[in-house]
Amino acid sequence: MSMAGDEPTTPAPKVPALPGGGVRLPAWLVRNPLHAGWAWIGWWAVLIIADEFVDLAGWTWYVFVGMAALPTLVCTVTVLHATPRRYLKPVNESVLSHFFVRFLALTAAFLVWGVSVVASASISTTVQALAGDSERAVTSLGLNLLLAAVPLVISVLWMALIVRCAWFLRRLRGWRQVPEDTRLPKKFMRRSPQLRRVVVGLAHPGLLLVAGLGTSILALFLGAVELTLNVMT
Repeated sequence: MSMAGDEPTTPAPKVPALPGGGVRLPAWLVRNPLHAGWAWIGWWAVLIIADEFVDLAGWTWYVFVGMAALPTLVCTVTVLHATPRRYLKPVNESVLSHFFVRFLALTAAFLVWGVSVVASASISTTVQALAGDSERAVTSLGLNLLLAAVPLVISVLWMALIVRCAWFLRRLRGWRQVPEDTRLPKKFMRRSPQLRRVVVGLAHPGLLLVAGLGTSILALFLGAVELTLNVMT
């Protein structure tokens, strides 16, 4: 009960917690997210090279490759997930560029089809020569080759996805470490500017190409191809 002349006391309003506001990021990371990303990739690349000479456990190589690409992949997925689908529409695309891109796509499709036809004929001849006249042996060897080709195909499709995502990131945020003008949604991490700066900095098209595409090429030539050769021999 308040005395006469006393002003009524009201509880202070609670300030809502800001998403990401409790995250304490190092100042050097906020200032130079792209440089930190290059340093991260370089460190794991050194470990990958060292693993080839030291010959650690067989699974450590895959861990190193995955860790090298992890930060930029996570940030790229975060940025692309927050970007509406309507942003996929080309901006100021000329008729010439539209036709030229379609021409390149059709040319690439024809080349892939031609390579697949030649590879199929070669594989068929090889299987027949190795298995002889035994139908069961031909079927077994063909299935083994098919299973061995699965990681190879997945690696190629993954590399195509990486290139596509990097191309779109170039349109979305450009090549600068901390772009001043981006086409990202304004509500993307609006209440956590430091975290937004780091995520956008690590979701860099060049960083994604080196980390995602480079590690995929390593996995392709040192993993999937080796598995295919082992099955064939």
